[in-house]
Amino acid sequence: MSKCCNFLLSWVLGSSLAIAQNWERDEADFGMVENRARDLAKAKYHAPNKDALPGWMKSLTYDQYRDIRFDPNRALWGDAKLPFRAMFFHPGYLFLEPVGIYEFTDTHRQRVRLSEAFFKYGPLIKNHGELPSDAGFAGFRLHAPINDSGVFDELVVFQGASYWRALGKNQRYGISARGIAIDTGVTDANEEFPAFREFWLKKPQEGDERAVFYALLDGPSYSGAYEFTIRPGEDTVMNVKAVLFARKEVKRLGIAPMSSMFWFGENSRRKFDDFRPEVHDSDGLAIRMGSGERIWRPISNDTGSLEFSFFSMAKCDGFGLLQRDRRFSAYEDGEAAYDLRPSLWIEPTSDWGAGSVMLMEIPTANELADNTVAMWVPEKNPKPGDRLEFNYRQHWTMDVDPSDAGGHVVATRTGVHEWQPEQRTMIVEFEGDHLVGEDGKMPEAVVDADARVRIQGIAVQPISEGRIRLAFQIVPAEEGGKLSDIGSLEMRASLKRGEDFLTERWVYRIKL
Repeated sequence: MSKCCNFLLSWVLGSSLAIAQNWERDEADFGMVENRARDLAKAKYHAPNKDALPGWMKSLTYDQYRDIRFDPNRALWGDAKLPFRAMFFHPGYLFLEPVGIYEFTDTHRQRVRLSEAFFKYGPLIKNHGELPSDAGFAGFRLHAPINDSGVFDELVVFQGASYWRALGKNQRYGISARGIAIDTGVTDANEEFPAFREFWLKKPQEGDERAVFYALLDGPSYSGAYEFTIRPGEDTVMNVKAVLFARKEVKRLGIAPMSSMFWFGENSRRKFDDFRPEVHDSDGLAIRMGSGERIWRPISNDTGSLEFSFFSMAKCDGFGLLQRDRRFSAYEDGEAAYDLRPSLWIEPTSDWGAGSVMLMEIPTANELADNTVAMWVPEKNPKPGDRLEFNYRQHWTMDVDPSDAGGHVVATRTGVHEWQPEQRTMIVEFEGDHLVGEDGKMPEAVVDADARVRIQGIAVQPISEGRIRLAFQIVPAEEGGKLSDIGSLEMRASLKRGEDFLTERWVYRIKL
């Protein structure tokens, strides 16, 4: 195609790219990406060449990398009146594996080439070298008017392996999602981090309320094709279609995995020298089983050891790591804005079969890295050559109860008095409609633990802010026994009236 035709085609298609591209008359659809993933799974895995980038990119420091910024004036679709814009991340520093990015319409497609014209280089980048056009990018981000109709805010970011983060209205980045998890937390296996190797971004049309794009995933054990449909709003909702191909059998496959951070909260016994009352991106795991049971598992960082919890079920209606406490006073941090960090709620939209929701809690002494993982683990472990399909909907939300539990837990507290060293008090606070009877009668509490302890002093009472407080004490079942000899203890509690349960089930593990 001549340069003149190239220019005319770009003008016709409304391309806003800063450099000449090569449009081809060809279709791009999910079937194409799925076929590429299937072909990869049939072949031997070849890891990306991390040495392919020029030396100056590989040697970038953290501060230097941050000094390279995408020029918003060069945003893909930025020169047209379209509802979405795309910007790209420069390769280098920690991001050494090239990511190919493609744009497509109903009739044409093209590769987006790496170019200096996309970026602004700050003073820390003295003399950068060449930018090979076939090197790819480190990822991309989509922008859309979320908070103001005239401002294109960041909507979703894909950068690093198969990770992404998204935002709804008035939210701040926190929890992360990823494509799949391989052997996460398995003691006798190395965790794998498959990566998105290519993205295919569909050019939006004026008036579109959703953005659509595809991704090709590859790793030593799995390849896959993903379709993302994202609708920004008060809650940003993303529909995900994932078709996976197993190269080899793994010990643990994680579907719809998410990673978050929990340092300490109102339930924490470990105290840190910090001015803030709580520091976390998420404070609990919520689950909605197909049987109708709702579960709330508060996150903890008290034991100093790696902790796992598995919740088995025949059918999952939803799960997610939530940030329920939305009061600024709970965090007192205007910079980190933990009160504005979204919860991530997953709703399966296809039949996932039986399996377990897994929660992994990694001990931490700071807030610098994610230390909490939740994901779906299928009961049936896929075999080499298997094709799997999982469809689900993500809600990036500020809703304190996307599980629709009705009565739900809002706080967990615990403590021991010096004069009663073998009696631990537990406090569980609930809120929700119709917890108090029309006659003002309090609901009944159901509290369970194993036979090593005795539950006593159960009390239910109303407190401020419309909450209902359940209080009880744990004491050793054996006369003269010590709490410290019991070790780890699982407890469950909920509120009911007659035969009707009014709340989700609180499930908690504590090291006594």
